[in-house]
Amino acid sequence: MLQIRLIAVILFIFANTFAQDVTNDNRVYLSSIKSVEFYNTAKAQSFPIINLKTSDQLLLAFDDLKGGTKYLNYTIQHCDADWNTSQLSPTEYLQSFTDDRITDYRYSTGTIQKYTHYEIAFPNQNIIPKLSGNYILKVYLDGDVNKMVLTRRFYVLDSKAGVNGSVQSSTNNTLRQSNQKINFQINYGSLLVQNPNTDIRALVMQNGRSDKAQMNTVPANLRGNVLIYNDVSTNDFAGGNEFRHFDLRSLKLNSDRVGRIFRDTANTVILLGDPSRNQATYSFQYDINGNFYILNQDGSNPKIDADYAHIYFSLAGNKSDTEGSAYIVGKFNDYQLNDQSKMQYDSGRGRFYTDLFLKQGVYDYEYIWVDKHDKIPDDITFEGSYYETENDYQILVYFRRPGARYEELVRYTQLNASKR
Repeated sequence: MLQIRLIAVILFIFANTFAQDVTNDNRVYLSSIKSVEFYNTAKAQSFPIINLKTSDQLLLAFDDLKGGTKYLNYTIQHCDADWNTSQLSPTEYLQSFTDDRITDYRYSTGTIQKYTHYEIAFPNQNIIPKLSGNYILKVYLDGDVNKMVLTRRFYVLDSKAGVNGSVQSSTNNTLRQSNQKINFQINYGSLLVQNPNTDIRALVMQNGRSDKAQMNTVPANLRGNVLIYNDVSTNDFAGGNEFRHFDLRSLKLNSDRVGRIFRDTANTVILLGDPSRNQATYSFQYDINGNFYILNQDGSNPKIDADYAHIYFSLAGNKSDTEGSAYIVGKFNDYQLNDQSKMQYDSGRGRFYTDLFLKQGVYDYEYIWVDKHDKIPDDITFEGSYYETENDYQILVYFRRPGARYEELVRYTQLNASKR
């Protein structure tokens, strides 16, 4: 009996040693997977939302730097507004098969870094959601959901409510020059809402970022079928700054942010050094709100002929590694603070630095500071925060019917801070 228990313990430890820590968030689980794009096919890099029972489709594209061909499957899972897995079986939210294989792949051509490019577009004849709400897309190896490759969040909308909103300066006098306040109203129309404080929830996100989001559960006021969300202490966001950017559409010519390009057995790009931008006043700079676009001016099809390069970044942030840690983030790495996005410190030059292996294109990025004492991520230390900054704000309205086991997504709208 003791031997059986010992074997069971060993097997448990072994299984958990190699188990993946999978979460319902945007994540990449294999280091060879790069350049993950996921958006509504109507517009490149758009917010990943589709309308229920329409021809809308989402496109997932990514590269595998190991090359060759992998046996990849994908499925989708329904979630609630907090991204907890819904208590529904696949047959309740899917009107088709529960999974499908990725069969659209191509090999890179004319590149120093060889890779295989994969794509899927759905809903398709095999994967069709039949309920609105939040979903997580899962891509995995060899038909085994325990061998996760990547996950992506997306949204299925069934519009049944109305939303009006605006962006204004913060009502807090001390934050008027740095923050943006979102006020909005929900008209739930004919929806059977018994208790607005429990049946309706509204999420406000800045630039589609889950790390910059606020969930609204209780409206400040009610007026008939209209819920008003204008409390002075809610939906008040730091405006931040316009994102930094660099242009690597060509590996033959330097763009305005590129210092040197070396092409040998690998492509190496050294960007001009970045200063701290936490200044007293706002300075306009065009950005794409943290996005990136895979582009190649030297080829004809950037999906398979855009090359990869080691991109070197450096930051003079007036901080040191004895005070905390600096990170570089953008949509290209899902804004993740991890070992890959953490920067090293050069005490001799007084600068943080790192290199990232990225595909040709146009990229937005910013620097995050994490103080060693409070451990709170902070993008204001290096970037500053200004009321004038142009940001997109997404408002998603969720509704749970009386007795229902899932939340519907009944409205989506997007506001822009420059259109006040």
